[in-house]
Amino acid sequence: MRAVTRPLADVTDADPDLNGVAAGDGYLFVRDGAGFAGRGVAARVPLADVPAFLAAIDHDDRVGGVAPLAIGVYPFERGTPCELVVPSVVVGKAPDGRRWVTTIDDASPEVVAAPAPVPCAQQFTTRPLTPVDHYLAAVAAARDAVRDGHLTKAVIAREVEVRSDDPIDVHAVLLRLKAMFGRSYRYSVDGFIGASPELLVEVRGATLRSHPLAGTTPRTGDPDTDARAAAELLASEKNQIEHRVVIDMIHDTLLPWCSYLDEEPEPSIVTVANVQHLGTALEGHLSDPRPNVLELVAALCPTPALGGFPRDEALDLIAAAEGFTRGRYGGAVGWVDATGDGTWAVAIRCAELSADRRTARLVAGGGIVADSEPLSELAETQAKFQAMLSAIVRP
Repeated sequence: MRAVTRPLADVTDADPDLNGVAAGDGYLFVRDGAGFAGRGVAARVPLADVPAFLAAIDHDDRVGGVAPLAIGVYPFERGTPCELVVPSVVVGKAPDGRRWVTTIDDASPEVVAAPAPVPCAQQFTTRPLTPVDHYLAAVAAARDAVRDGHLTKAVIAREVEVRSDDPIDVHAVLLRLKAMFGRSYRYSVDGFIGASPELLVEVRGATLRSHPLAGTTPRTGDPDTDARAAAELLASEKNQIEHRVVIDMIHDTLLPWCSYLDEEPEPSIVTVANVQHLGTALEGHLSDPRPNVLELVAALCPTPALGGFPRDEALDLIAAAEGFTRGRYGGAVGWVDATGDGTWAVAIRCAELSADRRTARLVAGGGIVADSEPLSELAETQAKFQAMLSAIVRP
């Protein structure tokens, strides 16, 4: 397999929107205008084979510092089969202003961005797939397990379904996510779309970054009300405990790969359109030989922000109490290149579309600790669902 990377200016005078390049049937991973859009499938590669597969590609890099890449989703349930996609064509935009297109074998380097979809009126119905009483009982079971000393934290989630007689326009949804959540990691991979505010892990050369989130409060749109809610979130012992569990696990997991790993001394407020989170940024320097980012993804998933702690006990409780298989929700979504660099976000604020695009499954959850109250947790999931519901259902 042979790849050629050309400056984007060599193939087009335009600066195409990555959402338009991905459109409704391509691949997307982008934040703040930087990232990748892919078209076509050159290969689907089992996760364990990805590093060797990418390294074996004969690559003619005419831009500098670019490598062939694969994109995909690491599932929540450990041991679930996983493949990443090597797109036939990748359009890339770097924060430093570089623009390029990488083609595999005989794929055309021509870049065509689809025009923005024409607005249309579409009818939708929504319904819970997880009965509310079942969800509340699962939250209570997790809370009681924490109070009894069996767990420190467990994350309990629930499902809802959105259905339409007409196919959901993926390109339109991606553009709405861009407008509302431009600073989140927005993605589209094989019918799995979303906008995650949470960086699981990023490797750029020897630099390692992570920005875990845990602890949530809704936003109202009123600045004074939101400021009071943020102050209450920072002062909340319940949310601080939930957050600390996540930070400690991620720090302790990543530290053996690092010569140093620093973290912010106190969590700060991370604000997105519909909610506010507690967040703590970590940054470190990887030791030699440095790991492929996929090794770090496998070690971290699922984090206590989506599973719980201790991990195995929490996952057992989730499997017994939730009543459904999470699949790609709660895992990680991102990319890896032939050098082992990559960026992976926690797979949240997402929707999983059916093959005919007429049905979307949404999942949202929250961390349960000793002071959790089931109805408050239900309200938190309702706030989290708004991200994707507003992007899909907006008339």
